[in-house]
Amino acid sequence: MNRLYYGDNLDVLRRHVDDESVDLVYLDPPFNSNASYNVLFAERDGARAASQIKAFGDTWKWDDSAARACQEIVEAGGNVSEAMQAFRTFLGDSDMMAYLAMMAPRLVELRRVLKPTGSLYLHCDSTASHYLKMLLDAVFGPAHFRNEIIWLRSKNPKGSQHGLTRFSPFTDTILYYTKSTSAPIYLDRIRTPLSAEELGGKYSYSDEYGPYEDGPMLRSDSMGPRPNLVYEYKGFTPGPAGWRVERSVLEDIDRQGNLNWTKNGVRRKLRPSAEKGQPIGSFWGDIPPINSQAQERLGYPTQKPEALLERIISASSNERDVVMDPFCGCGTTIAAAQKLHRHWIGIDITTLAISLIRHRLADAFGARAKYEVVGEPVSMPDAAKLATDDPYQFQWWALGLVGARPVEGKKGADKGIDGRIYFHEGDTTKTKQIILSVKAGHVTVSQLRDLRGVLDREKAEIGVLLCMDEPTTPMRKECASAGFYTSPWGKHARLQILTVEDLLTGKTIDRPPAQTSVTFKRAPKAQTQVRETSPMPFGEPEDSN
Repeated sequence: MNRLYYGDNLDVLRRHVDDESVDLVYLDPPFNSNASYNVLFAERDGARAASQIKAFGDTWKWDDSAARACQEIVEAGGNVSEAMQAFRTFLGDSDMMAYLAMMAPRLVELRRVLKPTGSLYLHCDSTASHYLKMLLDAVFGPAHFRNEIIWLRSKNPKGSQHGLTRFSPFTDTILYYTKSTSAPIYLDRIRTPLSAEELGGKYSYSDEYGPYEDGPMLRSDSMGPRPNLVYEYKGFTPGPAGWRVERSVLEDIDRQGNLNWTKNGVRRKLRPSAEKGQPIGSFWGDIPPINSQAQERLGYPTQKPEALLERIISASSNERDVVMDPFCGCGTTIAAAQKLHRHWIGIDITTLAISLIRHRLADAFGARAKYEVVGEPVSMPDAAKLATDDPYQFQWWALGLVGARPVEGKKGADKGIDGRIYFHEGDTTKTKQIILSVKAGHVTVSQLRDLRGVLDREKAEIGVLLCMDEPTTPMRKECASAGFYTSPWGKHARLQILTVEDLLTGKTIDRPPAQTSVTFKRAPKAQTQVRETSPMPFGEPEDSN
């Protein structure tokens, strides 16, 4: 079973993922690359309250939480402890030190869950790549470093972005480590095709069958004698090194018109149809980033192209292997693993990301994508705890259950709106909307009247209040007095109330069919047939809640 975990990845790794159960880890941990480099190294007094990473935000800050994390990893001893002590001496109590303090225990856990033949790819940029490489050397050992891969994430760097003080950065770094020297790499799977110009230059000869490249048909004398490959063919007998192939293969090559008898000997005609492409090096300049018009673009700021993840997954895993992304964001690793017939584990600390991944899998794979979500509320006490612990996550979770996207960072016109759903009816181009308000605490009829006012102000079709409490009689009367919105599918109450208990039992908004929604950009359908997969090769989670 594939699994999608909502929660802190360090906690999930320690509680739910067995030793040596994962074949490949890809991670793209959040980091504020756009912040001033000097700001990242500014020392902090440690007095600020601990902050939690939010969706689309990079909030590694030196505070009490970071200090405790650093102390824990130092007291554990070993190479990682020594590396962290050295970092602390050099960096002080800076935000960069906080970032390394949060990353260190996670990398230790990721190494633990990797199989002996497992691989890890860490995606980062120049802001912290040098520190992360030293940290990975401490975790895995320098001998298990394989490559520093450079990905060209933009072919049109904008020099004005940083003035004239430095060269414009337009590459990312992917650090590739393995748990042991026996970890496989399947480079033949990820060759790049030659361009038309390269093909023309390489296959410069031509005959009645088309272009070809001149290649050897006889073994070199330096290869040593091979008596089994020394035989007469059409009046020609090679030297003691022999032919390159056995007679049956040679005859087949000849039948295809690919033997070239010259005055200097026998040569082979190599055709473009047999071209495997160029081997992949450590510079990946052939995978473009996701542009604004890309079909796979979902609107997630840090979204990576699926082609990038497909290359990594193909190079370091086989079908039915387990691929993990502990910072899975909008789920590109998950989608690529599903497409390539791997099992997968995704972890994210925001319910917004979990909701987005669910939509992505449904759009691309439909019912063929079978997985379990672990960590989201499944009962009223769970929901109440989430509302108390983190009201924002509660809000995102509730909105995700009805397919709404949160309204983030909006002011003025969006006051009183926590989420929106956009939809179209039939062939009309007019975009219509449902506005939502989420209340975790006690609600009264006055709050419902406020929502009705926003509904009228926004000229929205439907307004929905999502709340913990059962609606009172005055609240039900207020909904009834708001009237109905009529669509081709019937009448829908303009003002509606859904409780958390309603949501947990599967009740949803009375509205036109969900397929008309344009709230989440629809992911493209997967082009490959997804095969049925066997159960996950590790134990059941300790806690499915």
